[in-house]
Amino acid sequence: MPVTGSQRQRGFHIMAKPTGPGCNLDCAYCFYLAKAEYYPSQKQWLMPPDVLENFIRQYIEAQPAKEVHFAWQGGEPTLAGRDFFEDVVRFQARHANGRTIHNAFQTNGVLLDDEWAAFLAEHGFLVGISIDGPEPIHDAYRVDRGGRPVFNKVMHGLEALQRHNVEYNTLTCLHAKNAGKPKEIYRFLKDVGSRYLQFIPIVEPAVPGGFPEPRDSENGAAPPELHPATVGAEDFGGFLVGVFDEWVKRDVGRIFVQHFDTALEAWVGYDPGLCVFSRRCGNALVIEHNGDVYACDHYVYPEHHRGNILEAPLNMLVHCGEQEAFGAAKEETLPPACQSCAVRFACNGGCPKYRFVPTAPGDPPINYLCPGYQRFFNHIDPYMRFMAAELQAGRPPANVMAYANSKADSHGSERHGPSLNGPCPCGSGRKFKRCCGRKRTKRR
Repeated sequence: MPVTGSQRQRGFHIMAKPTGPGCNLDCAYCFYLAKAEYYPSQKQWLMPPDVLENFIRQYIEAQPAKEVHFAWQGGEPTLAGRDFFEDVVRFQARHANGRTIHNAFQTNGVLLDDEWAAFLAEHGFLVGISIDGPEPIHDAYRVDRGGRPVFNKVMHGLEALQRHNVEYNTLTCLHAKNAGKPKEIYRFLKDVGSRYLQFIPIVEPAVPGGFPEPRDSENGAAPPELHPATVGAEDFGGFLVGVFDEWVKRDVGRIFVQHFDTALEAWVGYDPGLCVFSRRCGNALVIEHNGDVYACDHYVYPEHHRGNILEAPLNMLVHCGEQEAFGAAKEETLPPACQSCAVRFACNGGCPKYRFVPTAPGDPPINYLCPGYQRFFNHIDPYMRFMAAELQAGRPPANVMAYANSKADSHGSERHGPSLNGPCPCGSGRKFKRCCGRKRTKRR
């Protein structure tokens, strides 16, 4: 399909997998290790130089913005070695053509040392380090290929990043062993120096690749049997609520939690920037070690293979008709239960990958995490309305901390937030429903 001028102007994101599914860990809940079966003859998981340079050149050329963001993940990207990433930096400089280049690097942290940290600091890499909590919790599912715990190695890697002043955030998978401990996990992450926190729910089938397509669920396919590590939907929502209640009283503006930042976007009136909560998806694809491009990190399946960058331009693969339809399907297949939901504006049905719970006969399935999302978004509603009002009035959203603490002290009004007929918390003197609550009531 030809690429139009408007498509050339639309940015997109690619998650690069330079080592494919190759990894030095054997995490019990990992869905990506099984992708090795797509490349049965592969002996070494490493992106060849010609694929690497072609990807970097095409990705930069296809971006309309002056700043271009690369994301390197896996598998485990440190297995590629520092020489590989020296090539990354060199190729980026060769093809930047006046653009500013940014690199993000997601790692399990096991191989990080002072040499790695010095390199990452020198070239301004943002590092995401995966850590699921204190030692017993982290090592419950995250072990090496020999089944040995890795927590201490991860902490050594984190300390190396800190010694070299590398900018980093933490990514915590929420699963059956840690979702019931929100305060413990949150306080631990703060104690180890994290100021930017991401929480990713583990929802995996007992058999790799065992999720039905949403259309199959709609046609009566049974929900999959889930892996024992899968987080409970209510537990997931309860975890986010527990962390939020700690954060909103003392850490706003100091600690940044991806779910909370994204929620505020929705309450302000924007389409949430995080793909799982946006109205449509399809704008965040994956490139494998050999140049194969897939629709999404969660859809690396043969039916969602878009092509190879050595055979077709990346921009064309990203904007092909199949990918456009894939992205639009998220909104078009939204079940009626979601369409009438009060928090649809913040959730938009969640990731289609997890829409496998049957609803009414003939209707599309609903997201497995829906009960958790409803619990979380309804709980944070009064605080988000307050922060949105503060932004609208030109004041710091961090003022919500005083509001949250006053609500906690008032006990009886703890759960209700600003009254629609009460004074607006922005201080305008008007009723809340006639001021900052107007957008909220329209959404409902």
